[in-house]
Amino acid sequence: MKEQAIIIGAGPCGLAAAVELKRAGINPLIIEKGTLVNSIYQYPTYMIFHSTAPRLEIGDIPFTTPNEKPTRLEGLNYYRTVANRYELRTRLFETVTSVERTGSGFALHTVDRFQQNHTYQTDNVIIATGYFDHPNRLNVPGENLPKVFSLYKEAHPFAGQKVAIVGGNNSAVDAALDLERVGAEVTVIMRGSQISERVKSWVRPVFESAVNNGRIRLLLSSSVTEIADRYIRVNANGEPLTLENDFVFTLIGFRPDRTMLHSLGVETDPETGVPRFDEQTMETNVPGVFIAGVIAAGNHANAIFIENGRFHGKLIADYLAAKGTQLEK
Repeated sequence: MKEQAIIIGAGPCGLAAAVELKRAGINPLIIEKGTLVNSIYQYPTYMIFHSTAPRLEIGDIPFTTPNEKPTRLEGLNYYRTVANRYELRTRLFETVTSVERTGSGFALHTVDRFQQNHTYQTDNVIIATGYFDHPNRLNVPGENLPKVFSLYKEAHPFAGQKVAIVGGNNSAVDAALDLERVGAEVTVIMRGSQISERVKSWVRPVFESAVNNGRIRLLLSSSVTEIADRYIRVNANGEPLTLENDFVFTLIGFRPDRTMLHSLGVETDPETGVPRFDEQTMETNVPGVFIAGVIAAGNHANAIFIENGRFHGKLIADYLAAKGTQLEK
C-alpha cells in the first residue's frame, strides 16, 4: 500500500505534523528509530521544561500540570496521550536507512529492532528528526573513553566522584547543580569568559552561589585538551592544568544529521546549514520532501524548540490538503 505521507521522527514536532495531517484527511505513518518522543525520553530524569505547559501543547489537547513548568515525566505522559487520542500510526524502534526518489514518489528503506528490512512507498516525506544522536565533539585524546558521556541522566551513580562538566549552557549548569547536591566533586569547564546569558534566570543565581561558596569549581576561558583514565588536562585561561578525574560530561550541544536530506537532493546553506525550504509550506527544494522541527534550524538548533516547531505541521497539512483538492478538480 502506498502512503500519502510518511513522517520520519516521532518527536513532538513529528507528532504535531501527524495530528494536523489527520485533521486534513491524510492519515500519515510515523517511523521512529527509538521510542515515542525519544528526545524527551533522553532528557535528564528529573528535568523541568523551560517552557510552560500551554506552549508545549499540540492537537488542541490541554497539557495540565500543578507545577509552574512541567517535568520530563509529565511531558512523556502528555505526548503519549496525544498519540493515543488521535490514534496515530507509528512504527517504533525502526530505523530509516535510506530514502530514494521513485517515478511516482519515494521509497523508504528501514530496519526494525529484529533486523528485519522493510520498504514503504509514499507520495510525501516529512523529515522531523531531532539531533540527540549526534553530539558535538571536543576532538581531544581520550574523548572515546567509557568514562565520557555526552548525555546527562541523573546524579546518583556519581556521588562521591570527581566529575568534570564541559559546557556553558543550561544543560551543563543543571547537571552541575544536580551532581553537587549528591556529593560529587564538580568542576565546570567553559570556553567563554562568563556564564552564558541563555542560562535560565531562576537557575543562574543558584549556580553562581554554589561557585562563590566553593561547592562547584568553575573554570572560565578554559578547554579540555586531554582525557585519561584518572585525570584530565585543561588549558585554563592559558595555563596548563591537570585535574584528578573519574567522569566527564561533554554537554556542548548537538549537530543535525543532514545525510538523508542531501541524499534526496535537498540543498543546505553552506554557512548556516539551513535547508532550502519554503517557509509558508515547509517544502524543500525537492518537491514532496518537507521538514518539521529543529532540522529546519540548521546549525543553530536553539532557534527552534517545541514552542515554534509544533506549528510546522499545520503549514504542511494545509499545503497538502490544498494540493489534493486541486488534483481532484
